[in-house]
Amino acid sequence: MPASFKVRTIPLDGDEHATEEVLDPDFGEAAIGRVAPVDSGLWWIILLRAYGKCSGDLSVQERIDVQTGIKMILNLCLADGFDMFPTLLVTDGSCMIDRRMGIHGHPPEIQAFHYAFALFYSALLCAREMLTPEDGSADLIRDLNNRLIALSFHIREYYWVDMQKLNEIYRYKTEEYSCDAVNKFNIYPDQISQWLVEWIPPKGGYFIGNLQPAHMDFRFFSLGNLWSMVSSLATTHRSHAILDLIESKWSDLVAEMPLKICYPALENQEWKIITGSDPKNTPWSYHNGGSWPTLLWQLTVASIKMNRPEIAAKALEVAERRVAIDKWPEYYDTKRARFIGKQSRLYQTWSIAGYLVAKQLLEKPDTARILWNDEDAQILNALSTNRKRGKKVLKKTFIV
Repeated sequence: MPASFKVRTIPLDGDEHATEEVLDPDFGEAAIGRVAPVDSGLWWIILLRAYGKCSGDLSVQERIDVQTGIKMILNLCLADGFDMFPTLLVTDGSCMIDRRMGIHGHPPEIQAFHYAFALFYSALLCAREMLTPEDGSADLIRDLNNRLIALSFHIREYYWVDMQKLNEIYRYKTEEYSCDAVNKFNIYPDQISQWLVEWIPPKGGYFIGNLQPAHMDFRFFSLGNLWSMVSSLATTHRSHAILDLIESKWSDLVAEMPLKICYPALENQEWKIITGSDPKNTPWSYHNGGSWPTLLWQLTVASIKMNRPEIAAKALEVAERRVAIDKWPEYYDTKRARFIGKQSRLYQTWSIAGYLVAKQLLEKPDTARILWNDEDAQILNALSTNRKRGKKVLKKTFIV
């Protein structure tokens, strides 16, 4: 699925004066860094479902070409490979954060949203809801269900961090060779950064930025955590814990303009190594800890779903103090979002759209239902059975 389109004017054959406009899709070959957009196809599925729920018109998603498109995206995402995990293996810069920021591998921004380890999970749920029953879809739906169960268990079990979990990691033994190992990914306790020890509140938690063998990226990525609530990848209890953390760390994550895309920023030697000394992703700018007003609408959907709309209303009030006066910047810089981003586009479409959607959702909160997924009974039952029996849920092998 292209990340963007350009409108190109071309001459018509046989008439030198006549022209027509055509769409010129960009699949990554024109992108900075030449990265393929993994998330655009997932967003297409999510918004296709939302359109059907909003309009009541299901004829679009039932079209043969649209059904074919859904299946092609699913076949690509569910394809067999060497990877051992149910998460989606992606390259750095293949989502909203489209430059080197160390989120290659299995970042939650993709797995669920968030861009959200929530996007992948949410898109799978939405696709299952829209796929028309036919003989050719049976195997695909079975694979889809298996992946949903494995993905849900994997993210909930290994990506979640709160005070209790952090203390558990702090006491991990390493080099455990066993199927019953506690430290399954051989995480070294010394990886726990000093900022996190001081930052994690006693009440609240979040899904970490990334998980790979011998590596945990403890950064807080807003979109992945917000969409994990929207998609019900996060349980009700953990969804409230994420909102508790946002409230507790309001001065860090919201400050003078909502919302930090990630926290904290990469700085000093870490910034040089991971970003390649990217001059656009300097500390507390752009994707490296910048503040993005467009994230208001995802915060609003999550807050409404959890029956805590006052959080979104408070963030909207902060944004209204200056975002229009500042000419709707793309993003803000500095730790407290005091400056308009040094390369920020003004009158940015998604900044305006994010504000308008958030404003209208707060006025009509029931309409937010078209965007969220309720907890899936089949997945909950499979996870419950797995925990009670201590057996694998899936016929297909994933490390979970």
